Order: sequence, then C-alpha cells, then structure tokens
Amino acid sequence: MSYNKPPRTYEEQLAILESRGLVVVDRATALHRLGHHNYYRISAYRFTLTESGNPDRFLPGTTFEQLWSLYCFDRQLRLLVTEAVKRLEISVRTNWAYVLGRGYGAMAYERPSVFRNPQRHTNALGRLDEELGRSHEAFVAHYRRKYGMTRPPIWAACEVMSFGLLSRFYENIRHIRDKKVISRIYDLTPENLKSLLEHSVYVRNLCAHHGRLWNRRFTITMSLPKRQPAALVTSLNPKENRRVYNTITLLSHIVDIVEPENNWKYRILALLRSQVVPVTQHMGFPDDWENCPIWKGAV
Repeated sequence: MSYNKPPRTYEEQLAILESRGLVVVDRATALHRLGHHNYYRISAYRFTLTESGNPDRFLPGTTFEQLWSLYCFDRQLRLLVTEAVKRLEISVRTNWAYVLGRGYGAMAYERPSVFRNPQRHTNALGRLDEELGRSHEAFVAHYRRKYGMTRPPIWAACEVMSFGLLSRFYENIRHIRDKKVISRIYDLTPENLKSLLEHSVYVRNLCAHHGRLWNRRFTITMSLPKRQPAALVTSLNPKENRRVYNTITLLSHIVDIVEPENNWKYRILALLRSQVVPVTQHMGFPDDWENCPIWKGAV
C-alpha cells in the first residue's frame, strides 16, 4: 500500500487542529511551537482532551494552551524522573562494585564463578569491552598505560558500563547472598531490585528519547514489593502497574535512601499542583494517593 498524503505546512497543521475543535487564541505562538516541537509530538497529548471514542474531536472549549501545558508538564516530569534514575544508577554502580570487589577481588566481574549463566557473562564482558573501547575516560587509558590492563578493576569498570549492562551484571550474580547484600541497601528483595533496574533502564531510555511518560502504558513493568517496606507497599498501586505512578513512588523511596536530605518528592508534588489540566488520573495515581505514607508527609 502506498502513502499519498502530502507534507503539511505549519499553518496547515494548525488548521487541522482547529478543524477538530481546538481553540487557538494566539496563532503566532501556536505556529512557533509547531515549528519547533513537531505536530505529532504535541498532538499525542490530545487524547484526554478529546471526545470519548473520537480522538480527532476536541472537547468543547479546549485550547491550544491546555494541550501545550500537558506537553510542558511531561517534559518537566521526564527531567525529574531522569534525575531520580541517575541517583539509583550511580548508587547501584557503587554498591555492586563494592560488594563483589570485597568478596571476590579487584577483577571480580571477570570471574565466571561469580556469575550464574556463563553465556550471559561472556556476552556481558564482550559488551563491556566495546564500551571500554569507545571510552575517552582518562582512568581507562591510565590502567592500560601503567598496568597493561585491557580492563580496569571493578570500581573503575562500573563507571564505564552502561546502565543496561550494569543491570544485566546484577541479574546474573550467582549467589543470592551477594544479591541480598546489595538489595537490602535499598530495603528491597533481590527480585524487586532486579525488576526495578530493568524497568528504570527502560524508563530512562524513554526519557532520553523524549518519550511520553504521562498517559503512557509501559511495556516493561516492575515486580512490586508485596510485604516490605510497609510504607512503600501501602503507597503503591498494583492495579495500575503499567502507569508511571508506581515508578515515581518507587523512585521516591530510592532517592530518600540514597540522599536523605533531598527535595525530589516535593518538586514532584509542586509540579503536580501547578497543572491547570488534571493529570494524576492518567498516571495511575490511586484516589487516596495524598494519604499514602510515601507522600503524606510531603503533601
């Protein structure tokens, strides 16, 4: 099947939105935003502003500014989520290297006996070699020059590997006791931490490519804690595990552990409160979320 629709000018794109009932007060500003943010990127935020069963017909009185406000909200949400994921990533890098290094030596990550699946370990080392080959970090050159090492010790190697690779190295650790030592730092089970890492890699990649978090149904979900810690468990919403609420709640728990004197959740709350268009019901927030232990002290 051939595609015959012609490309549209920015003026024509705006006319399409108007023909669908969108109210445009400031045409110059609307055209400027279409010219820098892509019609299809902006229009993806229309679905909660349109008639039920007809995503091409806006609810009466809906304005371009309301559509734009959702776009801007999601942009700010991505920045906050990315910040929290980075804190998780750096902390897990640190503790993965510390626990395995202390237990098995400076080159622990090279030892097949430390890992459960030999093929996955071999593949991970190959991926790490690629990442080391692309690295311009001074410490990589230092270890090669001074010690003749093609791979640096674990406390340096962890700083080169991607978050996805770190997640795979953690998942493949052979002894559950090693996984438990790391996961207990975050008051999680090994399975919960493994799942959180995999999900966080996915979410971080969405954010890095400017993907929408608001009103998205995730394809890679998390195994949610069921028993502990109690404050976290009772704050989660298992019925909406494909929405971003649980991601935000778990990241808040992590950030509080990694950096106790942080204001991350307060900035999340400030962002939610500043919205003119309601957003929480499209993110998996439970009705009583403001009374949940994780959020109650910050509300």
